[in-house]
Amino acid sequence: MGTIQDKFWLHQEQAVMVVVDVQEKLVPAMNERVCGRVVQHINMLLEGFNAMNLPVIMTEQYPRGLGHTIEEVAGAADLQCVEKIAFSCCGEPNFIDALEKTGRRQVLLVGMEAHVCVYQTMIDLLDRGYKVHLVGDAICSRFKSDYQTAVSMAPLMGAVLTTTEMALFQLLKQAGTEEFKVVSGLARRRTG
Repeated sequence: MGTIQDKFWLHQEQAVMVVVDVQEKLVPAMNERVCGRVVQHINMLLEGFNAMNLPVIMTEQYPRGLGHTIEEVAGAADLQCVEKIAFSCCGEPNFIDALEKTGRRQVLLVGMEAHVCVYQTMIDLLDRGYKVHLVGDAICSRFKSDYQTAVSMAPLMGAVLTTTEMALFQLLKQAGTEEFKVVSGLARRRTG
């Protein structure tokens, strides 16, 4: 495989999604319209990953203070959730253990806030040799300038900037499968 494909191409057998801190007290602090789209995109990814039987790890930053993952995130109650106090998910040994147990090296990274926990996690994952695909339409920050800075830094550090649909269709690679029917249905329902 060529260098470009090695960096940019997602593979079902290598991909894991990490959903960072989509929590009860963080969500209301975000722009409602933007956050609504982010939650929609995270749900699309979760449903697509479920259809492809791919692993997902969720995190919660200090849930005693920030609450738990919002109910609107599909399957939140059924997914593995790692509590943390470090901003970077990699600062929590249970997260590293959960990630290593998947045996996967491509991380699809989504959640909030883009410039704090998502950004610091991205740096640490890249430093550990993971291939990080930052899903630009499935992350957010309270302020647009923080979001834009985090997103602009990602390619400079070696992360791949992608979107929800780009990632899902890249993982599928072809039409005509049951998984394709699920993902194409999700794409048709998308509103933003």
